[in-house]
Amino acid sequence: MTVLVTGGAGYIGSHTVHALAEAGESVVVIDNLSTGFSAFVPEGVPLFIGDAGDENLVEGVIAAHDVKSIVHFAGSVVVPDSMRDPLAYYRNNTMTTRSLLNAAVKCGVNRFIFSSTAAVYGNPHQVPVRESAPTRPLSPYGSSKLMTEIMLHDTAAAHGMNYVALRYFNVAGADPQARIGLATVGATHLLKIAVEAATGQRAKVDVFGTDYPTPDGSCVRDFIHVSDLAQAHGAALTYLRGGGTSATLNCGYGRGYSVLETIEAVRRVSGRNFAVQYAPRRPGDIMTMIADTSRIRSTLDWTPQFDDLDTIAAHALAWEEKSFRERHGALPQAVSA
Repeated sequence: MTVLVTGGAGYIGSHTVHALAEAGESVVVIDNLSTGFSAFVPEGVPLFIGDAGDENLVEGVIAAHDVKSIVHFAGSVVVPDSMRDPLAYYRNNTMTTRSLLNAAVKCGVNRFIFSSTAAVYGNPHQVPVRESAPTRPLSPYGSSKLMTEIMLHDTAAAHGMNYVALRYFNVAGADPQARIGLATVGATHLLKIAVEAATGQRAKVDVFGTDYPTPDGSCVRDFIHVSDLAQAHGAALTYLRGGGTSATLNCGYGRGYSVLETIEAVRRVSGRNFAVQYAPRRPGDIMTMIADTSRIRSTLDWTPQFDDLDTIAAHALAWEEKSFRERHGALPQAVSA
């Protein structure tokens, strides 16, 4: 019973492929390597370089590897980019998934796990936010994911498919063994930017908005360790194989940290200081986003292992230092421990 992972050479996808392979699953990956890395796919896992929206490719992989389940990560994820180029997001996220679902239906694949986002909620009226909260995305990124959720729901109802849509909150950190991590050039994740500053790769960290009605004026986020999120996908697969009905689940820890608190965590675990520059709010940014996690904890057999901001920051830093040394030989002298 092979699992097809689209986007399995990317940040979250590769961590999930590692987790599935280590659990003894037969896994195959499709990734166009636009933001992924072939070296992140574990040895022995077949990698097909191509687009998840290429129905001929997908159908061929499904047939050749007896695929029974799909875990779909492939897509674009940068909110500001989606504001500048919304049509690219509707193509890469919504239209690609439509083609992938069509291939799945034609080939009789009836288990589907979808990488969604808390951005579908917009600015929630209540936090922690429940899955039943109104969906009012503030960006084309969030809208493209919400459209895909609707399409997945309708497709599943029409064709006897069961799915789990996992609404990610803020994914951060890296493999605890520092084998893989977030390596995308120009990544916009806050913790990634902060550890790049801590390792001398950035001159500063920009904080967008310090006048929000939050305790310190900066945005508040619910961070989830990427390895815990990877395990949640494995738990979702087990749930569907056990006859579980379709479900939409928040993936977070149920606690919030501000942008400034997160920066301080990186300073603390690295023992290094770096510049912070304050900038105006960005369009599409959400003020406070904290998950109500009661549904995922009652639905899946899933217990987070890394629910600690300093641990998340330390793993991200260890990966960043290792990656930098592999590229350059040593950390810059100015920030060496």
